[in-house]
Amino acid sequence: MSNTATKGIWKVISASSMGTMIEWYDFYIFGSLAVVISTKFFPSDNPTAAFLSTLATFAAGFVVRPFGALFFGRLGDIIGRKYTFMATLLLMGGSTFLIGCIPSYETIGFLAPLLVLILRLLQGLALGGEYGGAATYVAEHAPARQKGYWTSWIQTTATVGLFISLMVILATKNILSPEDFDSWGWRVPFWVSIVMIGISYLIRKNMDESPVFAKAKKEGTTSTNPLKESFGNRYNLKFVLLALFGATMGQGVVWYTGQFYAMSFMKTVMNINSSQVDELLGIALLFGTPFFIFFGWLSDKIGRKHIMMGGMLLAILFYRPIYKKMYNTTDLKHKTEIVEKTTTNTAVFKENQTITTISKTYTDGTTYTEKKTNFADQKESQSSVVININSNDEWTLIFLVFIQVLFVTMVYGPIAAFLVELFPTKIRYTSMSLPYHVGNGIFGGLLPAISTYFVTHAKAAGKDDFYLDGLWYPIIIASVCFVIGMVYIDNKNQTNHL
Repeated sequence: MSNTATKGIWKVISASSMGTMIEWYDFYIFGSLAVVISTKFFPSDNPTAAFLSTLATFAAGFVVRPFGALFFGRLGDIIGRKYTFMATLLLMGGSTFLIGCIPSYETIGFLAPLLVLILRLLQGLALGGEYGGAATYVAEHAPARQKGYWTSWIQTTATVGLFISLMVILATKNILSPEDFDSWGWRVPFWVSIVMIGISYLIRKNMDESPVFAKAKKEGTTSTNPLKESFGNRYNLKFVLLALFGATMGQGVVWYTGQFYAMSFMKTVMNINSSQVDELLGIALLFGTPFFIFFGWLSDKIGRKHIMMGGMLLAILFYRPIYKKMYNTTDLKHKTEIVEKTTTNTAVFKENQTITTISKTYTDGTTYTEKKTNFADQKESQSSVVININSNDEWTLIFLVFIQVLFVTMVYGPIAAFLVELFPTKIRYTSMSLPYHVGNGIFGGLLPAISTYFVTHAKAAGKDDFYLDGLWYPIIIASVCFVIGMVYIDNKNQTNHL
């Protein structure tokens, strides 16, 4: 590539990536704050049910992503890539900002979770149209035989968006007192997005349309009915189904296991301090993100198939050993309590509410705090546990999450190039968006809620290794996808439409 061409593609990459990263930030800030949100927008008398309801609302945004892919994909193939994902950017930003403005459940009752659900659905629709447009836009600017490398920069945006969401939350927590953050500070990360969206809109406004699409439009070869040509054509539908069941379905569950389920698992199953989890996950993501670029580049050299399938196979084989090691790392049964440092304090609030705080310290520096809340009119008490882990355990968990992020980079780094190469220009936006968002939105997005339910059910049944039951969902889905992908995907660039 010449210096001018390189400069041009970097301009495209930076403009596309920044907008996509901000949309992922907006989308994932909800998941990053799920534990806090469960106490704000849902009834507080049953914390477990409130958290599961929050995860279900989080998942709702994923479920509607395929509909966003169909709606905005059609627009993208008819009117162009640029204006379509400018619209998705504004829709996402507005919805995120408004979530931060909704009064709590205590103030407006059931209207609070209803409004959150509606805005969450709008977020899902917006993201359904964003990713396909950004990936297509970059791929149509990139030179031949370098699609994997250049589109892999778009692949980093989802993880970078999650990383920035964690950093904004940590910064807000450090600036505000715990009381202020719990009261109103948790809204700040939602409000910050409106500034980021404004900047990204101004950048995207000055972008040119994709040269490949502009040429097709000038020649009159764009599609008049992308939905019919994408899914009504049996030949093209075959590639849509192959993309879904042979690649994106497995990629989706590996992505959400390695990042969101890992975060949820450490916070709710292992009971680690939320700020510590955000920190260690942020470090693991920082170390792992460059591998998106590496595996995207490598896929240009050796093909997409074996890298993606290899990531799935490694995840299938190592998820259970990894999560068993994670759980045992902080399992208090393996630690020695300093009995003389154990304290129990009881305080009475509002006459009918008694809070008992039990604090324990262990020889390796781990601390344990349990708060039991008893109400005079209720037979059962509510209990919450927070464990602060020592630095050695923290680095162990960083390494174990980093390994999972490597699996993510293998399946996710090459997949944008893989998808755009499957479909012709005139229906590319529509055809690639649907399988991507069904695989990620349905199979991947439902993972935190389904896996958390499995763990909760297994724990209630008294299983010793209850914490591993949530992994059966991603393992089974990834296994089916691995078999289909190995049998039916050609390791070469499938149709060379680019």
